[in-house]
Amino acid sequence: MKDRIKIAIQKNGRLSSESLSLLKKCGVEFTESKNMLFIKSTNMPVDLLMVRDDDIPRLVSQKIADLGIVGENVVMEKQLSDKELEINQKLKLGFSKCRLSFAKPKGFELDDLNNLKIATSYPEIVKDYLVTKNINAEIIEIHGSVELTPFVNISDIIVDLVSTGATLESNNLVEFDNVMESEAILISSRNTSNEKYQWIEKIISRISSVIEAKDSKYIMFNADAKDVEGLIQMLPAAESPTVIPLADKAKVAIHSVCREDIFWKTIESLKSAGASSILVLPIEKLAN
Repeated sequence: MKDRIKIAIQKNGRLSSESLSLLKKCGVEFTESKNMLFIKSTNMPVDLLMVRDDDIPRLVSQKIADLGIVGENVVMEKQLSDKELEINQKLKLGFSKCRLSFAKPKGFELDDLNNLKIATSYPEIVKDYLVTKNINAEIIEIHGSVELTPFVNISDIIVDLVSTGATLESNNLVEFDNVMESEAILISSRNTSNEKYQWIEKIISRISSVIEAKDSKYIMFNADAKDVEGLIQMLPAAESPTVIPLADKAKVAIHSVCREDIFWKTIESLKSAGASSILVLPIEKLAN
């Protein structure tokens, strides 16, 4: 058991489902269950610890877990409150994106933040922000139903996580300033034992490959040989493309991995420049 890699992830919610999906794409096989707090992989020396997200940084710091998948906002809050927390931030994972923002009731007149009462579940981040901006305000720590506090005279304004803004809108609140951007990140313990190091590096490498593939596309199209150079220049963040002669000697096929997403505008520009039979494919894994 001591040589098995332990990965801490959120037990419930969107972050949980996307974390499990990511690990499956990395080849970690396991059987899910809503009530399980401990899941053993069936094909790798990996165990999943299903826990509260705000417990993950400490579990990783104390080496109870070797790796953790958690929001940047949670890591920053814990690091600001505990200077002895020992973790390494390894990778940004590209999902569960949100922002920590100020919001006020619609119609609330606001000149500045001085002398206001601010309700939030992230008091350390807000305190750090206020100090940086030289603002004097009262921070009220509250967990759950933060949006309610301006309407029951607990606070004047709030700082809370915002994804689409729909929750703020439904609670008659308006976003007006951004404290930080956040997304899921991979964190690791420091000073990993030699027995686990190779497996941990293998898992991190696989996660990196899956994340890189998510943002990349494989594109193929035909073109006149005389147009090759111009068309290649139009491909977003492309590696050196493969140019293949076709039966028609005046034409070639161009294949390339593009490390940025390919939008309709790119496709339309390629067509206008002479590309035909354009095919864009997703990439499941991308190993360098």
